[in-house]
Amino acid sequence: MTLHTDIPSRSEIERLLTQRAAGCVSIYLPTSVITQDAQADRIELKNLAATAIRQLDASGAAPSVIAGVRDGLGDLIDDDDFWTTQARSLAVFASADGVRTFRLPNRLSSVVEVADRFYVTPLLRAVTFPQAAFVLALAAGSVRLVEVAPEGPPYTVEVPGMPTDAASAAGKASITERSPIRRIQGSEGQKIRLRQFARKVDQAVRGVLSGLELPLILAASEPLDSMYRSINSYPHLVEPGIRGNPEAVSEERLAAAARPVLDDVYADELSAVRDLFELRFEQGRASTDVATVARAAARGAIDTLLADIDAKLPGFVDDDTGAITFAQDDAASYGIVDEIARQALLAGGRVLAVRTADVPHGGPVAAILRYAL
Repeated sequence: MTLHTDIPSRSEIERLLTQRAAGCVSIYLPTSVITQDAQADRIELKNLAATAIRQLDASGAAPSVIAGVRDGLGDLIDDDDFWTTQARSLAVFASADGVRTFRLPNRLSSVVEVADRFYVTPLLRAVTFPQAAFVLALAAGSVRLVEVAPEGPPYTVEVPGMPTDAASAAGKASITERSPIRRIQGSEGQKIRLRQFARKVDQAVRGVLSGLELPLILAASEPLDSMYRSINSYPHLVEPGIRGNPEAVSEERLAAAARPVLDDVYADELSAVRDLFELRFEQGRASTDVATVARAAARGAIDTLLADIDAKLPGFVDDDTGAITFAQDDAASYGIVDEIARQALLAGGRVLAVRTADVPHGGPVAAILRYAL
């Protein structure tokens, strides 16, 4: 069963982070990929939208704002085509100016937030560990670059200049063909031609992957696995890869084999961040105290932030000092953790939206600082 996802780009997230307007409504709800279940999802969104409208009305929002949000959400609820293609969760951001949606591969709980800004921390979960990658299926007789989407169908990417196989890359009918050049003979000659092939593949792949940050998983057997790794120029090639000759392996089987590799990559990444947090904590350059972390965010001092996507701390954060004030959960307040994440991101920090158990020391936030406060 296919998930239809649209993961937000960095620029889309920044637009959400910087928007300020009366009556910003953020809604998250779990959804089903089964079309027959869409009616229940629509009813859930209708109920959450009604809650948002009541909060807007209670806050004294302008009638034009309330009408704009109500109409935008109503149009989305009534859009039959939209509900036929869903993923595991839906994020909806509505204001008087319009509605923006993202279909997400991870399962989120139902929540509605109304404030003068959007609530984005749960959305960040989809970009923290996106479950997307490229698989380079490399063999002497063929090569493919397969894009693996977040639990969606994989497909082979067209790569300009990609050689078709090792023999043609060397200009030979076969990599075992003898050469008048003395050193290109026997098994040593085959290795040289395979290395030339790997280098040309790397050059071609570089043109497609340049500027991207998605993991590249190598599916190859020896000696091509080691050869390619020794000349690879893409900084996000991961270890381990998918072992064995991939020539007869379908895109779907390559994608299935890539999932546990990605799980290991993300687990290692999170473990490394937690280890670094403990080191910096001992050095006075890390904190789990919400007030301290909020002050650090206001100063642009956060290098890496781990934020609990389920934490609910309604209140306010002073833009200049980072001083926090707790408040009731209503249309006037917003999420303190969310605001800390927003400021950290806009200051160039890294934000990992994680589950409660993954935040060091059990707090709603844990920050590695650029310098001691």
